[in-house]
Amino acid sequence: MDKELVIVIDFGGQYNQLVARRVRECSVYCEIYPYKTDLNKIKEMNPKGIILTGGPSSCYEEGAATCSPELFTLGIPVLGLCYGAQLMSFVLGGQVARAEVREYGRTEVDVDRTSRLFTDVTAHTVCWMSHFDYIAEMAPGFRSIASTKNCPVAAAEDEDRKLYAIQFHPEVLHTEEGSKMLYHFVRDICGCRGDWRMDSFAEENIRAIREKVGNGKVLCALSGGVDSSVAAVLLSRAVGQQLTCVFVDHGLLRKNEGDEVEAVFGAGGNYKLNFIRINARERFYEKLAGVTEPEKKRKIIGEEFIRVFEEEAKKIGAVDFLVQGTIYPDVVESGLGGESAVIKSHHNVGGLPDCVEFREIIEPLRNLFKDEVRKVGLELGIPERLVFRQPFPGPGLGVRIVGEVTAEKVKIVQDADAIYREEIAAAGLDKSLSQYFAALTNMRSVGVMGDERTYDYAVALRAVNTVDFMTADAAEIPWEVLKKITGRIINEVRHVNRVMYDITSKPPGTIEFE
Repeated sequence: MDKELVIVIDFGGQYNQLVARRVRECSVYCEIYPYKTDLNKIKEMNPKGIILTGGPSSCYEEGAATCSPELFTLGIPVLGLCYGAQLMSFVLGGQVARAEVREYGRTEVDVDRTSRLFTDVTAHTVCWMSHFDYIAEMAPGFRSIASTKNCPVAAAEDEDRKLYAIQFHPEVLHTEEGSKMLYHFVRDICGCRGDWRMDSFAEENIRAIREKVGNGKVLCALSGGVDSSVAAVLLSRAVGQQLTCVFVDHGLLRKNEGDEVEAVFGAGGNYKLNFIRINARERFYEKLAGVTEPEKKRKIIGEEFIRVFEEEAKKIGAVDFLVQGTIYPDVVESGLGGESAVIKSHHNVGGLPDCVEFREIIEPLRNLFKDEVRKVGLELGIPERLVFRQPFPGPGLGVRIVGEVTAEKVKIVQDADAIYREEIAAAGLDKSLSQYFAALTNMRSVGVMGDERTYDYAVALRAVNTVDFMTADAAEIPWEVLKKITGRIINEVRHVNRVMYDITSKPPGTIEFE
């Protein structure tokens, strides 16, 4: 039975990954493509449905991202979201104009429950708006199926052609019944069976990798994070001792983490693979000296990682395959596979060692989201403590230190973070928080410790709750727990005299603190 596909056409919206993730939650496979994708390629993919994302432009402006009117004549159901809704209306003969009142944030929407999109949705539901344009006049054949106080066409449909336009964002958690709306589109309107599952992913990929690799030699860059760990175990199951994993310890890991990675994957571990650890912290610190801009730090760390990996790989000799723990958000956030702006660079996307001889790249997790990677990890029998470890950025503490990275600052944030994690676990909160960590701000301020004036750093604590890591809310940690953590950090970590708790949500902030 062929795998059903729904495609997301990206017009630069910040929630493009989230749309795809929500569709997969409906047990339907989904991929993201840029709006410039050739219409013939879309026809060849034969998708069951098409979703148009939001975007930062006005669809009526010269040079704005657009699509061919033919897209709406393929007989494939199309759902336009925000910019996608406006573009659909504009291309098909409606009018889009600048709204007198911009809508942003949680908004009450009145929906017409006779529409197949809103069958079991509450008549007055809360949705997430983010627009300054609106559909001033619907295209011929459409009728309004939702409205707000300031937006007469919050959603519209042409049921005969299976075309649907929604001005708000059903994909974000702030839209309380958004999952229902997307479910109705992909399952009821597109007619998808909903038979896509992760259960057989590992088994199918092990078989495919074994067939591809044959007797070849495989090299993997292992960071110890969830993604590279799952990729490494998947490959070890497929090819065993043909795999060599190189672990580059850049000195920007959490406290004692390098030793923990070696204990799991090294000689005394449970996995049949060749493990090499490279201690390169001084080299990285030297390269980062004087650098303060976050994206530049990311690129330096990524480049130096490749150089160190490259040098070790030369000692191993020619290999046939190079493994990378790339996952789908890495691909999209790096500006590949969609039209969204580059959010941040990932050193496992497009950063290949140019002096390592290999025949082909293997990226077994490239099409998976983080929670899907965790499911694969459990299926492979990787211990839960590794599978559900706290997410950690590739550049490590380099992006959790605001400003210049030094050995002293690394020690400060390692010690503070270790205390934070220890107390969160002691309070029984570790399983209820999606992500939490300590970061070092670049702010120094006056304090008094032991009757002496101090002028030291401020540590920022971050904790969020999220389902998909595309949107997140700051977690409400009990005051007593925060006070205990603060007291320990100030008393036990040198050069810190102030602790702050970050309550910013995503958006407008990011989960990381850089």
